Amino acid sequence: MTADLDLARLTPWLATTIGDGPVELTRYPGGQSNPTYRVDGAQGSFVLRRKPFGPLLPSAHAIEREYALIAALHPTGYPVPRPVALCEDAKVIGAPFYLMERVAGRTIWDGSMPNATPDERRAHYEAMIDALAALHAIDPVAVGLGDYGKPGNYFERQVARWTRQYRASQTDDLPQVERLIEWLPRTVPPQDRVAIVHGDYRIDNLIFAEDGPRVAAVLDWELSTLGDPLADFTYLLMNWGTEPDGRSGIKGLAGAASGLPTIEEVMARYCTATGRRDVPQLEWYFAYNLFRLTGIVQGIKQRVRDGNAASAQAAAMAERVPMLAAMAWDFAKKAGA
Repeated sequence: MTADLDLARLTPWLATTIGDGPVELTRYPGGQSNPTYRVDGAQGSFVLRRKPFGPLLPSAHAIEREYALIAALHPTGYPVPRPVALCEDAKVIGAPFYLMERVAGRTIWDGSMPNATPDERRAHYEAMIDALAALHAIDPVAVGLGDYGKPGNYFERQVARWTRQYRASQTDDLPQVERLIEWLPRTVPPQDRVAIVHGDYRIDNLIFAEDGPRVAAVLDWELSTLGDPLADFTYLLMNWGTEPDGRSGIKGLAGAASGLPTIEEVMARYCTATGRRDVPQLEWYFAYNLFRLTGIVQGIKQRVRDGNAASAQAAAMAERVPMLAAMAWDFAKKAGA
């Protein structure tokens, strides 16, 4: 038994799902929301993701959607873990959860890749860009995900959603957030494409192969839906506008000497792969992405106060809300606010 999940209650379910035998359960330390565990047994290694403990915001932490997404993508050959089973009976461990096969490989926690060569850095980033372009090329209807998202302008829906989520977990009065809530809905850009949107696409949500820069698995689909693929792509581009922080920001590091592709090279590669001419008004998209991140982190802050945040780093993350709001408003001003 880990500190928060009773293996004795889980074992009978596992026996009917992957077979009898002793298993070892280890909680992963990372992740800001859905508690995630490694399950090791005679049948192999698996990963279990469950909804968080305690009260949740409306529509948040829908692990059932995560499972449906990877179950639809896995048969196409897109790099996601093999889904094993979904359990919606909260009586088993206290909340719905699902089990997927564990994908062996490497996680890159520091986007600057300090121990890699320039060629290795470029190859990994190009693989990441190509995997995102491949996701956006998948026809949602063809893989059974035609109803995975609501119709209409994606950014319009998302601004409204994260406004509601922010209000539901609000703890402070931040003038920048109030200005964004007024400005963003008035300036939503038109949408010309619909794709599967990951929602949190960054280098530390990927598993790379042990022996090279191939993306072996894309993880953490909690925020996935159908929407404008520019949401994913501009969220990725924000790594070139943020400082290195031990995760993925690479501001000021890209170029020939490091091997990290420049933001212009990233846009050219993605646009070529997706048939897009360009990415307009990056400042608006950056303001939106930071507003959304403000809403997400505000939810983490509320869970810290409630005592049910999943990550040991959640408290430090929660303190970033004012900074994220200020950054979002700075980009909004650059976009004409």
